[in-house]
Amino acid sequence: MKTKRPLANERGFSLLELIIVITVIGILSAIALPNLLQTPRRANEAVLRTNLRTIREVIDQHNGDKGYFPPSLEALEDEGYLRDIPFDPIYGEAEWGLEYEQPVYDEFEPAETDLPEGGEPGIIDIYSLSDQISLDDTPYSEW
Repeated sequence: MKTKRPLANERGFSLLELIIVITVIGILSAIALPNLLQTPRRANEAVLRTNLRTIREVIDQHNGDKGYFPPSLEALEDEGYLRDIPFDPIYGEAEWGLEYEQPVYDEFEPAETDLPEGGEPGIIDIYSLSDQISLDDTPYSEW
């Protein structure tokens, strides 16, 4: 029996070359995989930043239009400043922590506040109710 000898123009990869290529691909994928795993979290953080910015701008717009801060997020929705209360993707619900204005009291003069006629304090800021830490090591509740 004759064994067939490879011709000079028939070339292929040796086993060693294939092992080296597979090893390099494995190393590159091991470097890229942690970044890809954080992509959904980065997207949720971007949505949270956008929702916080939007609500804060609407609160300021309400104050500029009406002369007082809104008493609730539902009031912003009812008055047409928001279609819906934005969703907090980190906390998982459309609920937010609210910071209300504090009336200024002076013992010598009447209090001057930006409160509406009803006298209830308005929302001056919002924050996430999540107790998780962001990718930049700050709590979401401090954004």
